Amino acid sequence: MKKYLLPPTGRFYKANLHCHTTISDGHLTPEEVKELYKRHGYSVVAFTDHDILIPHPELRDADFLPLNSYEMEVNEPTSAPFSQTKTCHMCLIALEPDNLKQVCWHKDRYLFGNAPKYVDRSVHDDNENYDRVYSHEGVSDMMKKARENGFFVTYNHPRWSLENYSDYIGYEGMNALEIANYSCLVGGFPEYDPQVYDDLLRAGRRIFCIAADDNHNIFPEDGPYCDSCGGFTMIKAEKLEYREITRALELGNFYASQGPEIRELWYEDGKLHVRTSPARKISFCCATRHTYSYYGTDENPITEAEYEVPQDAVYVRVNVVDEKGRPADSNAYFTDELER
Repeated sequence: MKKYLLPPTGRFYKANLHCHTTISDGHLTPEEVKELYKRHGYSVVAFTDHDILIPHPELRDADFLPLNSYEMEVNEPTSAPFSQTKTCHMCLIALEPDNLKQVCWHKDRYLFGNAPKYVDRSVHDDNENYDRVYSHEGVSDMMKKARENGFFVTYNHPRWSLENYSDYIGYEGMNALEIANYSCLVGGFPEYDPQVYDDLLRAGRRIFCIAADDNHNIFPEDGPYCDSCGGFTMIKAEKLEYREITRALELGNFYASQGPEIRELWYEDGKLHVRTSPARKISFCCATRHTYSYYGTDENPITEAEYEVPQDAVYVRVNVVDEKGRPADSNAYFTDELER
């Protein structure tokens, strides 16, 4: 029986799920961010300003959906300069359009940039003066509280955060890993993280992956260091409505990309099938050594591939690379769920 892993109906909506504006430490206003992203074909932006959830219903139109969201962090307790300090950042995207809570709030701490100016426009949860703790337990508790309060949680840019395997492997409760962070890539960090994704999957985390910009727009849109519109998440949904988009996030009906398209993805008779935009390589990755790649050329690119999923694969995911070397990544699909 044919099992669609990306829905056969609906359409793909291009989304940036990590974004900063002048409300915290970005250099464009929310209105300017909207115009920039609409010009580049985006339909969805999560406005994840640091530590302050400010909704933007005024930006909604027939072709553009702002998501209520914010980014929060916790830093390693140390006297070292911040450039040497480990930190953990996560974005929280409200699943319901009327959810404006701020979890893990503290009235005297954590806010920076322009965020303190907007405190009177935010809504806090009942846990006033929550003290964030940088530890496996502390980060996991922050993620747990966010999930309990109706948020989709992404774990962001581990390389920029100076975190390694011993740090992120102890975090529980994320919905997704930010497999690519374009702003960090532009800034020189190796922030394309498929190895981190595989580490977490092999440790039993059944999580998704997204790509995002984390844009601050310090440099002009047409300059070589522009940090916008380079990492995106393609969300498959029936309509551009708030709950349709966030339900697609919950279900994993999306893929992460820095360029290529994953147009169709399904499982049938023990095989995973994929159709893509023209690609130089299509790879199937799993928890064991049974990986496999198909190759095309610039003159003869490939646009489809299939993979017989081994019984011991544990999970399988697809990686697509285009002629410019840009990747796209599907979510991971666990073999015990493929046959259901």
